Amino acid sequence: MTTEQINLERYIRTIPDWPKKGILFRDITPLLADPKAFAAAIDALCADFVEQGIEVVVAVEARGFIFGAAVARKLGVGFVPIRKKGKLPFKTESVSYNLEYGTDTLEVHSDAIDKGAKVLMVDDLLATGGTMAAACKLIEEIGGQIAAIVFLIELGELAGREKLGGYKIHTCLTY
Repeated sequence: MTTEQINLERYIRTIPDWPKKGILFRDITPLLADPKAFAAAIDALCADFVEQGIEVVVAVEARGFIFGAAVARKLGVGFVPIRKKGKLPFKTESVSYNLEYGTDTLEVHSDAIDKGAKVLMVDDLLATGGTMAAACKLIEEIGGQIAAIVFLIELGELAGREKLGGYKIHTCLTY
């Protein structure tokens, strides 16, 4: 079965009022549980990047790791994790960014990417764009060159693309 024969949206469960009233949560666990749907999602995430000279894939924990590692494997390149503060054991670089209520900090190993390496950023969901904007800034600070950002799902009404204005963005599904 090819990617074109699988309707990925069919495997995204919508849960109303979670984690709070008024939010429609897009749950990817049914997609992850189905091997053909998961494979089709990885194919869709990789489709535009197979012969683009990507040298490394980067993703932010936690769900980004699921897709990022699989995309890296499919593209035949390395994978670099970005973690929350205090989770990486070696010398790190960090960036703090604003959340709706407060701030958060992301870290990456200082030596994770060769200077000038062509990087594909991967995540499951583009919502407000704040976390990915911070992740891209962090990768650029250690010398990576962001080739593009790819998301499985985009929540269009939240206008996350605005925070990622200077980057090439690809999404597989838009709600």
